[in-house]
Amino acid sequence: MARILPDGWRELAVTGAAQREIETLAILADGLPDDYTVYHAVHWTGIDGRYAIYGEIDFAVVSLAGDLLLIEQKSGFLDETADGLVKQYPGKSKSIPVQISRMLSQLRGKLAGRGDIPSVHTDALLYCPDYTVRNPETAGLVPERIVDASRRDQLCRIIGRLLPPGEKTLATAKVHAFLRNLIQLDTDVSALMGHARKVVTRVSGGLAHWARRLEFEPFRLRINGTAGSGKTQLALAEFRATLDAGKRPLYVCFNRPLADHFSTIAPAGGLACTYHQLCDQRLRDAGEMPDFSLPNAFERLQKRAAELPVSAAFLFDTLIVDEGQDISEPWRDFIFRHARPEARMLWLEDPLQNLYGRPPTPLPGWVTLRAQSNYRSPRPIVELLRRLLLGGLEIEAASPIAADEIEFLDYADTQGMFARVKEAIRLCYSAGFRKHDVAIVSYHGREQSQLLTLDRLGQTSLRHFTGEYDLFGQPVYTPGDVLVESVYRFKGQAAPAVILTEIDFDVLDDKAARKLFVGATRSAMKLVLILHQKSAARLLERLG
Repeated sequence: MARILPDGWRELAVTGAAQREIETLAILADGLPDDYTVYHAVHWTGIDGRYAIYGEIDFAVVSLAGDLLLIEQKSGFLDETADGLVKQYPGKSKSIPVQISRMLSQLRGKLAGRGDIPSVHTDALLYCPDYTVRNPETAGLVPERIVDASRRDQLCRIIGRLLPPGEKTLATAKVHAFLRNLIQLDTDVSALMGHARKVVTRVSGGLAHWARRLEFEPFRLRINGTAGSGKTQLALAEFRATLDAGKRPLYVCFNRPLADHFSTIAPAGGLACTYHQLCDQRLRDAGEMPDFSLPNAFERLQKRAAELPVSAAFLFDTLIVDEGQDISEPWRDFIFRHARPEARMLWLEDPLQNLYGRPPTPLPGWVTLRAQSNYRSPRPIVELLRRLLLGGLEIEAASPIAADEIEFLDYADTQGMFARVKEAIRLCYSAGFRKHDVAIVSYHGREQSQLLTLDRLGQTSLRHFTGEYDLFGQPVYTPGDVLVESVYRFKGQAAPAVILTEIDFDVLDDKAARKLFVGATRSAMKLVLILHQKSAARLLERLG
């Protein structure tokens, strides 16, 4: 049985084109011997002069000898034209021979550019499981490298003929390292509905891969990265590396659910908390017990913590601030007191997720790195946000997950909104998502939301934050199957299917657009937007 990377693909519940690729992975896994490794959803971004080059490979099969066979899969109907095979997409068409030739050329160029990889054989084939090519001689590809519907049961046999296993060479390990660097395997630290799930994410050239290769002294790095660019993956990589070096890291963020999730997946030995949790721990370390039942409890907590000297137990070798756009200057000063003079310090932020209207926090003398590739959200979501946000938004769609178009549902009143949420839940379930794959996100905060007060909606039990904390400062949730959160609390988290509801604004101003941006970018696969009729009209006006 062939090895498939990244793993976890059999558990991925998806629809449409991505589902067909999952079916092909099953064929390759079961039909190829263990001499082969199959990489799927291999993406890259490179720079050639002033122009960005984007490439995509559906499957890369590696033999024991390190030779490569790229597979381009085209599901559905194809057109046979005078210029070869063509795949039609909404509003455009793509030449398949040109796409495969470019894909192969770019890969060969990247391999040659490495210099440390001995020469390996690279080849490519087209796999179209639903279409039988009538005129292979005019398809623009060598017929032997077309596996159509009439030969789909021979796919693995043809791969074996084009790519013999061979013997392991010095190139084998280097080719695997090369492909692993392209997809950058790491743990996905997006908090998934409060579950500490570990899934494999594919981040091509992501922050966790290349930001840590920067060298300067003192190390003060400010990351200005869009949603889904891998900021928290970078934080986890820094956290681990600090522990591996025998030192202690501190991770501080604003959002409580994100901090709780990070704590569950980060290795032991450091500290991961929110700003307020850090204040709380400082008081407890000094022998004082915060009383969260008092009026202005959190203001009292901050004031008293700032008055205490920093003990050696709270000095760290690496300091990581996540969600920096939500951290004020006084909070910054308090947090920075916990870094040793020689500590590595990282500040991770996304100005587009600034929902509280706070001014940018000054970091004089820091190096700034901008990351504009969104590896989480499917292309339809990124395209919507490009059109929605004014001012020349520069974000790139880099998610390897194919997804359906965004679904829009409108309502006239509260009961209509409830009905639309129930409809959206049915849409998610019918698309193959399970209860714990779905998150319902309210556009409003807890005080204004009609949805966050409910324990049930029809047959669905809802799990939501009660607004209360227990004696240890832990948030209290109601029992339920599907998580309901406000857009404010769900920042820094993600779900395969997101229902963004209670979208109700009179004017589509900057604040409204930012809230839509935060809510929409929580989705990794499916997004349903539920808007009041007047808000839907404003949105359509903006989108044209």
